Amino acid sequence: MELTSVTLTGIALALIHTGRAPTRSALTGQLGVTRATIGAVTGELRDLGLIVVDAGPGGGQQGRPSHRLLPDPSGPVALAGQVHPDGFAVALVGLGGTVVARRAENSPAPEDPAAAFAPVAEAGAALLRESGRRCVGAAVAVPTAVTRPEGTAVRALYVGWPDGAPIRDIFAAAVARRGVRDPRGGPVACEAVNDVNARALAEHRHGAGRDARHLLVVSAEHRGVGGALVQQGALYTGSNGLAMEAGHVSVDPEGLPCLCGNRGCLSVEADVERFLGEAGHSPSPGIPPLDEAVAVLRAGYPADQRVRAAADAIAVRLGLGLAGLINVVNPDRVILGGMYRELLTVAPERLRAAVARRSPWGRGAGVPIERCVLDDAALIGAAEVAWQPVLDNPALLRLS
Repeated sequence: MELTSVTLTGIALALIHTGRAPTRSALTGQLGVTRATIGAVTGELRDLGLIVVDAGPGGGQQGRPSHRLLPDPSGPVALAGQVHPDGFAVALVGLGGTVVARRAENSPAPEDPAAAFAPVAEAGAALLRESGRRCVGAAVAVPTAVTRPEGTAVRALYVGWPDGAPIRDIFAAAVARRGVRDPRGGPVACEAVNDVNARALAEHRHGAGRDARHLLVVSAEHRGVGGALVQQGALYTGSNGLAMEAGHVSVDPEGLPCLCGNRGCLSVEADVERFLGEAGHSPSPGIPPLDEAVAVLRAGYPADQRVRAAADAIAVRLGLGLAGLINVVNPDRVILGGMYRELLTVAPERLRAAVARRSPWGRGAGVPIERCVLDDAALIGAAEVAWQPVLDNPALLRLS
């Protein structure tokens, strides 16, 4: 494929953004173009306020110093939000997945998406005013499937939003009302994305999923269980955005009823609330159940017999679900988030053995299963969605 100047500049920015081209020599090697071309490309990115070119030693070949390429620490940001059943968070995220500023609040999410997004937009606009940064776009991570390209919610089981609610447009309206504008002064582009899809995108670009060609992510979030798949660097969303509903894989046909209408889904057999109940812990007022589950695992495993038994049971059920997913999608890496991240820390062999037992020919036993490493993965992933048009075409930031 012949690279146009727009394509070349976008690829270069993406390589710098993900840390795969930390120097001009590395960028030259990745793109296979001349040093003069790389000089022009990096000069354009610098002039757009996206990167800085550090003339200090940066690791060139054969002793020749190569200038380091770094995201501009005072450059533009994306406004990223996350809404979950127990509250919301909002952040400004720069290139490189760097969280510049962040705010969060714990309170039950309203069943009206407009009421849920209003404080997110208000907090985000306040952060932008305080920072003085340009905003390249905005996106919100939500605990529901989101159709593509319509941007509507499907079965928002854990927040009670109406089925088919146009959440992308509702979020965009909330952001516009708070006066958030793009660098040209127009309305900032907005998106909505499933929270586990956002987590997967962030981990693939900046965390534990780097360099994986087929990355499976499964996470026990604030409520239920979610899954995502990144293939060849892109989220797999199926025909209309509803793929990888891992939480509704049934691991027990006679199990507990799920809100989706099925029985024995991972979302009821291996979620945060099931673990807390089996461990003998009632959710504490004012503390999100996810935070409490992580604290209980850290404090009680393996010394507390009931906590250990509950965690081991969750590991077995999760292992059954993971084995089925691994058999279907054949990933080269699996990473676990939310409560599962802590479960993998305290009981790694129990979980891996459960996967191996259910994998024909032992195939699943050879797939690395690792922890998510980004604490704000959903926010960073939402920011990735907001940044994507600029990563594709940095010239969008030209003011004239």
